Amino acid sequence: MPMKPLGDIFYEHWLPGVLAWMVIYISDYVCTILSARLYHAKAKAHIVFEGSFELNPVFEADVNKLRWISPRFVILLVLISSMLAGYWAMTQWIPGVEFAYPTVLGALVLMECAVHMRHIRNLALFRGLRKGGISGQVTYQRGFIFRNSAAELLSFACLFSLISLLQGSWFFLGGTLSCFGVAVKHWILARRWEKRRRAIAS
Repeated sequence: MPMKPLGDIFYEHWLPGVLAWMVIYISDYVCTILSARLYHAKAKAHIVFEGSFELNPVFEADVNKLRWISPRFVILLVLISSMLAGYWAMTQWIPGVEFAYPTVLGALVLMECAVHMRHIRNLALFRGLRKGGISGQVTYQRGFIFRNSAAELLSFACLFSLISLLQGSWFFLGGTLSCFGVAVKHWILARRWEKRRRAIAS
């Protein structure tokens, strides 16, 4: 029996896409706490992040306290999963909006894929510090962190936009839009932090 394309499996029923989103979203939070714990235990002697280790203000307090269970996270997990199921239902019942569900699913899942690349890099770096290989201490200012994040997410937006154009994929268009949107947000936050720092210095 021939296998269905992956896209068909996700789009013919709401459950596979919602489950995929839930798994990658939970993995994001777990990796964040793992990275934060390693940072405080091993890396902070050499690498200092100004402000919080977490860039998302929604989870900043929970990550600062290294909480494995965050009420805010659970609430968002339920709300966004319900929203995804609602978008799928809308595409089934309303003609002409078939693009909505794959676009939203791509926006959520591909943004998480980009964030997971950052988690993998951080976990490898912080674990690697156990074996040495770095001396001294460097401090990343908050504005620089946001600017660097914006550049990284913009590179993913460019990659996803190219794939979207080549494949005509709403899924990758969603990833393009979400990565670009958060990149712009982080660039604006970088400007604000840098402006604040200049004001304090003057």
